[in-house]
Amino acid sequence: MATTKQVRESTVRHLVTSVLYTVVTVIALGLIYPVVIWGIGTLLFHHQAEGSLIVDAKGTVIGSELVGQNFTKPQYFQGRPSAAGKGYDPTQTGGTNFGPTSKKLIDGTKSAIAALEKANPDATGPIPMDLVTSSASGIDPDISPEGAYYQAPRVAKARGLALDTVRALVAAHTTPRQFGLLGEPRVNVLELNRALDAQGAPGKP
Repeated sequence: MATTKQVRESTVRHLVTSVLYTVVTVIALGLIYPVVIWGIGTLLFHHQAEGSLIVDAKGTVIGSELVGQNFTKPQYFQGRPSAAGKGYDPTQTGGTNFGPTSKKLIDGTKSAIAALEKANPDATGPIPMDLVTSSASGIDPDISPEGAYYQAPRVAKARGLALDTVRALVAAHTTPRQFGLLGEPRVNVLELNRALDAQGAPGKP
């Protein structure tokens, strides 16, 4: 049978081992590992590691490829509705969390449909679902190609451009499914609006 002294020594030994293991783990996984991953990311994927920021010709940051913005002028394509904070707030991401039978969701969707129909009198076909429903994050920077084509007549008219020109820009800025399988085709709204401005058309976000 172990003596009291042996039990005490064994306890101290296990305690020391636990403390050392904790210290080593914290240093390795809490300090060294994050720094190494950050360094690799910054070195190999600098653009993404810095937030996928978009800058204008003057070097001013005007947004991110990953965060939607609230475009309201008729000469700009508009993104999905946002329930993130006061709208597109990356510090308060989230959806409405309303269930399918929620009166607030139904009323909000009806209101969005009415607003889209009023703003896009020359649009044809049904309104794409992504234009009247917010994403889970509330900061989705993309819309479906159908959502962009639906808005094309309004944008073309507001800018004095041929509809075919605007539709061609949409097609050129449509990103296909990743590897041809993952996700859905999408259009980055900010990049598309920048391409419109590059045409010499008026307006700012």
